[in-house]
Amino acid sequence: MPAATAPAFGLHLVTLGVGDLVRACAFYAAMGLERRDASAESVAFFVAGNVLLSLYPRHLLAEDATIPDAGAPGGFSGITLACNVAQAADVAAVIARAAAAGGRMVKPAQAVFWGGTSGYFADPDGHMWEVAHNPFFPFDPQGRLTVPDAPGT
Repeated sequence: MPAATAPAFGLHLVTLGVGDLVRACAFYAAMGLERRDASAESVAFFVAGNVLLSLYPRHLLAEDATIPDAGAPGGFSGITLACNVAQAADVAAVIARAAAAGGRMVKPAQAVFWGGTSGYFADPDGHMWEVAHNPFFPFDPQGRLTVPDAPGT
């Protein structure tokens, strides 16, 4: 009997629990993501590069995961999402667009110790996003972020 192969693992969808689905949808549409039709009115899906972003009411997401709702939006959940951009100046532009769409600037774009530019914003539900330009992680021709191998690997 042949050995079973492990299923492929990758990041395909990120689901954010949100307090107001309509507000969250308006925010991510204003950020330039394309909304896709969904079969249920309590969830929304957006194309976010090679990953889908799913928005789902926070209390229902907690219920689905069988965990208590952590509570107040705006508190740090221990998770940040990241958007890398091609140019250092684009970091500030994306953060400004987020603020104009109803998000909150948390940390302005600035040079960081590892040689790039980084800043943070929070979406209307307090989900933290880092926006970064990393000159060491270029984009491939398909627009995917590439991470070079460590020396000697």
